[in-house]
Amino acid sequence: MPSLYGLLTFLSATELLLAITTFCLGFWVVRATRTNVPKGLKTPPGPWGWPLIGHILTLGKNPHLSLATLSKQYGDVLQIRIGSTPVVVLSGLDTIRQALVRQGDDFKGRPDLYSFNLIINGQSMTFNPDSGPVWAARRRLAQNALKSFSIASDPDSSSSCYLEEHVSKEAEYLIIKFQKLMAEVGHFDPYRYLVVSVANVICAMCFGRRYDHDNQELLSIVNLSNEFGEVTASGFPADFIPVLRYLPNSSLDVFKDLNKKVYSFMQKLIKEHYRTFEKVEAVEEQVVVGSRLGLCLTLCSFASQGHIRDITDSLIEHCQDKKLDENASVQLSEDKVVSVVFDLFGAGFDTVTTAISWSLMYLVTNPRVQRKIQEELDTVIGRNRRPRLSDRPQLPYLEAFILETFRHSSFIPFTIPHSTTRDTNLCGFYIPKGRCVFVSQWHINHDQELWGDPNNFRPERFLTSSGTVDKVLSEKVILFGLGKRKCVGETIGRWEVFLFLAMLLQQIEFSVSPGEKVDMTPIYGLTLKHARCEHFQVQMRSS
Repeated sequence: MPSLYGLLTFLSATELLLAITTFCLGFWVVRATRTNVPKGLKTPPGPWGWPLIGHILTLGKNPHLSLATLSKQYGDVLQIRIGSTPVVVLSGLDTIRQALVRQGDDFKGRPDLYSFNLIINGQSMTFNPDSGPVWAARRRLAQNALKSFSIASDPDSSSSCYLEEHVSKEAEYLIIKFQKLMAEVGHFDPYRYLVVSVANVICAMCFGRRYDHDNQELLSIVNLSNEFGEVTASGFPADFIPVLRYLPNSSLDVFKDLNKKVYSFMQKLIKEHYRTFEKVEAVEEQVVVGSRLGLCLTLCSFASQGHIRDITDSLIEHCQDKKLDENASVQLSEDKVVSVVFDLFGAGFDTVTTAISWSLMYLVTNPRVQRKIQEELDTVIGRNRRPRLSDRPQLPYLEAFILETFRHSSFIPFTIPHSTTRDTNLCGFYIPKGRCVFVSQWHINHDQELWGDPNNFRPERFLTSSGTVDKVLSEKVILFGLGKRKCVGETIGRWEVFLFLAMLLQQIEFSVSPGEKVDMTPIYGLTLKHARCEHFQVQMRSS
């Protein structure tokens, strides 16, 4: 048996140092990630991971698929490591509802990730680790502002609400633009025009203005948003391997620069709102003085009702309002207004754009489904008036199509990461306070036990025998999260997708150039995208 000295002579000094370093690092990782588990509970199971990098290689280019495979082996509550950071992964509808709804207070936190602190200077309501009373009140305020400027109506408009009016203008523009492109080129990529229209709708609600589609300010908003999605698509290992923050990192540098540009852009628009808001208030005060002299009573009434032009004005008014209400404890500085508007803009832009874009892809690959939607539109609405939000309950097949698009594409595969706010027990597993939690929405939407044939695109699955939408089954499609961190723009987003599709499909029929194939392979990122298709065609529907 060779001596230890003899064995060591075969190792170079470098190899020996590398072996000792690897052992020490491995030992440190094991000690750092070990938790004291209370009696009667157990640690979530998971695969063996490499020292230093953990399961980064296991996740690969499609983490939603890799984690779905692991959940089959280890169950709906499993644990992996990214770098040296332990991460609990939740799958399965019952498990996720238990965590985010029934134990919502335990799982409503956000992990304090490095990249999250770069977004709007760490002030984002969506990404901020804060989950206390101030965060809850700010969230409530944002929801109320978004809802108010979506369902409120303009007395001079034939539309039932502002959202309907804004979408109608954009849908009309798209129909004219698509016809022009057909006449000039014969085919086109709808995404490049759709993304600008969706941006215009949220700009109208947040900033009170509709832009021309070649307006440079609007295009800069779109470009910044697209860059944000591209940069974040691959994630940031520095969030989980802290030493990488201090090494050269081109993607992280781009992300920092991009966030500065977004913040500067939003701040510029909001400063302009502050300036013009103060002018309007000064006019109102003059009007009130005049009214005491018996002058301009009508103008006074108009000014007091009409000076809140959009969501930004609503938030500014809240900053200056001294009345006590349920949100009175929320102090919104100018920076906070920027962050709330950023969150609302984000909630109403990329998600809606991606949803409509996937919908068009499913329409051209399933022409039978498109015909059925149009037959339903003809029967319920006809061609003499525009679709309205109030038509939604009478259009179950269109609603089933939207639900199936959400389910099948699952274009938001994971919620934004959660974290535990205290030590907790989930399904018999001990999860300590501050543990990062991934929630797999893709797994729910492709669970064979729930859907039977999850890989087939079949809108009819959401219809009852009487032709109405199956409410119980529709609530099993999870795309906007659940519980206390559910997306603030979910309701508005669903309405906007419905209105765009109804208005477009009422007037035009989508197809692709003969002989051209449509690539439906999802491209992983913050949202799953499809490959851009430049071979779309449209034709006006015959009367």
